[in-house]
Amino acid sequence: MLDALAEPLRHALLGQVRRLTAAEGRRVDFSRPPGAAGWYTPQDVCWRVHADFVPMLVGGVRALLLQALHPLALAAVWDHSDLQGDLSARLGRTALFIAATTYGTAAMAADAVARVRAVHARVRGTAPDGRAYAADDPALLRYVHLTEVGSFLDAWQLLGGLRLAPAQCDRYYAETARVAAALGAGAVPRTRALA
Repeated sequence: MLDALAEPLRHALLGQVRRLTAAEGRRVDFSRPPGAAGWYTPQDVCWRVHADFVPMLVGGVRALLLQALHPLALAAVWDHSDLQGDLSARLGRTALFIAATTYGTAAMAADAVARVRAVHARVRGTAPDGRAYAADDPALLRYVHLTEVGSFLDAWQLLGGLRLAPAQCDRYYAETARVAAALGAGAVPRTRALA
């Protein structure tokens, strides 16, 4: 009964994420991306976890809240983004990045990473507590990555399809470490226990 009631909401939310991922006019059909194979395949755990919008939405909100607890991450977002005025565009770019790196071709994934790295290279400043920050700092990128994948995985385990076994959770961390490393994160854990 609950699934039947939730299906119209899930369908409406999926329509919204499709609109969000059309950020900056780049609408891509990730069900049939052009060109060569991507970084991941349908057999990978991240392919399944990232495909379910409701856990990704819940996990994404949780990740943003956890990231806001880090004073340097919060200062960087506050000083260098229009998150307050253009939240939907920011969410769209994030959704497009996750879709491109998970489901796109290798070229699409590399292009998405290059765009983010170019933005991060310009994000520098001083937090209110006097500490300098840089969005491309390997330790800060590691923190952001871990809040995201931990939140996505926890939301999947609560709201997604079949729960993942511990070995599958470790596979998810190992798979997603590729994106974090490409972004410049340092010492990225490849198992849940090390996260």
